[in-house]
Amino acid sequence: MFWRSIGFTVAFALQTVAIAAASLPIVLFLPRRHVLAVAKFWCRRSVALTRGILGIEVEIRGHEHIPTGAAIVAAKHQSELETFAMVPAIRDPLFVLKRELTWIPFFGWFLMRLRMIAINRSAGSDALAQILAQAKIVAAEDRQIIIFPEGTRRPIGAPPRYKHGVSHLYRELDLPVTPVAMDTGAFWPRSTWRRRPGRTVIEFLEPIPPGLDRATFERMLQERIEGRSAALAAESLGVEPSSPVDSGGNPLGAQIID
Repeated sequence: MFWRSIGFTVAFALQTVAIAAASLPIVLFLPRRHVLAVAKFWCRRSVALTRGILGIEVEIRGHEHIPTGAAIVAAKHQSELETFAMVPAIRDPLFVLKRELTWIPFFGWFLMRLRMIAINRSAGSDALAQILAQAKIVAAEDRQIIIFPEGTRRPIGAPPRYKHGVSHLYRELDLPVTPVAMDTGAFWPRSTWRRRPGRTVIEFLEPIPPGLDRATFERMLQERIEGRSAALAAESLGVEPSSPVDSGGNPLGAQIID
C-alpha cells in the first residue's frame, strides 16, 4: 500500500494539472456553472483514482438528507478524501477554506471562480465576520455552505474540538444544518503516506432545523456527528464502539489509528 499510495499521489497531481490546464478557457471566460461542472468532473475522476489505485470505495449514504436549497453542511474532517468525495453529491457546494489555498496556481483560480469563502485564519475573531459577510451573499443564491466545525482534520478517536464558526453561521443565517459523519480516517490517515483499502462511508444525517438556542444546537450537532462517526469507524475497523458521545462531547468509539 505504501507504493500504491505514492503512485496515487503522482497520478492525482498529474490529473489535476492536466484538467486545470485543459479547462483554463472555461475558468477564464465561461459562467460559474461551467466551472462547477469541471470541478465536479475533477472530483469524480479523483474518486475513481482512489478506487482504482488505492482500492478505497466511497459510499455516500443519506441521500434523502442532502440539501438542495440554501443550507449549511457541517462535516466531520478526517482526511483529504472527503474534500472531493462529497462535492459531486451536492447541487451547488462551496467550502469555507483558508485563503492560502486560493494562491495555488490553477487550483486557486478555480476556487476563486467558484466563489468559495476564503478566510484569513490568523485574523482571530475577525475571521467570523469574514465568513458571515460572504456567507450571506451565497446563501441568497441557494448554495450549500460546507464547513468543517473543527477547522482541521482530526484522527479517529481524538477528542472533538468544535469551534464556534458553525454556530455563528447557524444563528446569523437562520438556515438548517445538515451534519455529515464519516470514517474516512480509517482508510486515509492524516499523517502517513499509507492508505488502507476498503469501503469508506460518508453519511449525511438528519438536518437540524433553524431556530434552536446556541447550546442546544452545538450539543445536537456534536452528538450526531461524533456518535455516528464513531459507529462507522468501529464498523470499518472491526472494533466494538462504546456508548454515544456524552453531553460534554467526549468521543466514544474506535481508537486513534495514526
